[in-house]
Amino acid sequence: MSIANRPLARKLGAFAVLSEDELTVLEAMHRRRRVYSPGQDMIHQGQERHSAHVLASGWTSSYKLLPDGRRQIVDFQVPGDFLGLRSLLFRTSDHNIMPVTRIEASEVSIQDLLRDFNRVPRLAAAVLWAASRDEAMVVEHLVGVGRREPRERLAHFFLELHARLRLVGLATATSFDCPLSQYHLADALGLTAIHVNRVLRGFRETGLMRFQKGKVEFLDLAELVRLAGFDIAYLDQEEPLLSAAL
Repeated sequence: MSIANRPLARKLGAFAVLSEDELTVLEAMHRRRRVYSPGQDMIHQGQERHSAHVLASGWTSSYKLLPDGRRQIVDFQVPGDFLGLRSLLFRTSDHNIMPVTRIEASEVSIQDLLRDFNRVPRLAAAVLWAASRDEAMVVEHLVGVGRREPRERLAHFFLELHARLRLVGLATATSFDCPLSQYHLADALGLTAIHVNRVLRGFRETGLMRFQKGKVEFLDLAELVRLAGFDIAYLDQEEPLLSAAL
């Protein structure tokens, strides 16, 4: 795969057209790549002196555990995302990161980033844009859990995932592969797995969307966008299909 077509380059390319020097620096970020198995934390809450990672393939989840063992998934990461970037500047990590699938991720230290940003300063602005975009998503997730009805919540979640995956070339106009279980969705959206199942069945029966065998298919994109009140502006990317659906 060419440098420009790697997920991270495609994502940051939505902020600015990347130069050859910037693409070369991004390629170098992938040199310490490792494979991680699903179900085992890569980064632990409270862990000190950890590195960030660039996710090259697969999906991860970031989450926090309550003292009684209940889990709140804060977000899911897809190829092209940084893992643990915010906590890189803290003394300790403030959350856990666990692979949902087998993943490939490359370790990036704070020293690496500072060196690279000094060499190509515009890349620092692009990474800051990506971090700001992640923060905007967390705000939307808080609104979703706190105020949206379950059907709105699930519809908005899948539309956001679709937009994120389209940006890095991992979704078609109306579908994408999704390895998440109903338990993942429940822990991310503040619902029970039974409630998630009921809403997904309703979507399928009313011809809105289908989520089966690890694949999400939008059957009526315009109606799904209206139901969720989905406005892609907070992701700071253009999506003609969504604009046309409104």
